[in-house]
Amino acid sequence: MTSADPSDLIAVAGRYADPAGWPVPLRFARAERWYARLTVGPDHEVWALSWLPGQGTDLHDHGGSAGAFLVVAGTVTEETVSGGRLRPHRLVAGSGRRFGARHVHVVSNRGDQPAVSVHVYRPALRRMTRYRLAAGQLLIADVAEAGVAW
Repeated sequence: MTSADPSDLIAVAGRYADPAGWPVPLRFARAERWYARLTVGPDHEVWALSWLPGQGTDLHDHGGSAGAFLVVAGTVTEETVSGGRLRPHRLVAGSGRRFGARHVHVVSNRGDQPAVSVHVYRPALRRMTRYRLAAGQLLIADVAEAGVAW
């Protein structure tokens, strides 16, 4: 797929890369990671997330939704499970990541500057499963249904 392909989720994220065009103002919150849904369509939804240094997610999936995210400012680290352990991948502003419906990862800001990313899910998120990694095994920690804070 090329970035001009309307079905390419990175291309969809790119259309929301400028916070000046968002329906909500970009925020950074010290107490917890800030996020807001920017739009929802019949086959996907788009979220904005801000990351202060040290903020991140738990190990999670996207409940059967495929997706992509694009870093629009700063740097984030995505960790995926491989060989029974988490393997980090650093993503700088302008870079992104596509993933399938069974993808499990952690995303965090390990740097010293704030970061912003745009995430697209197809179909829209209905649930997320949180995991823990114990002795090289991926174990379910809990499941959050739609309407519960991600």
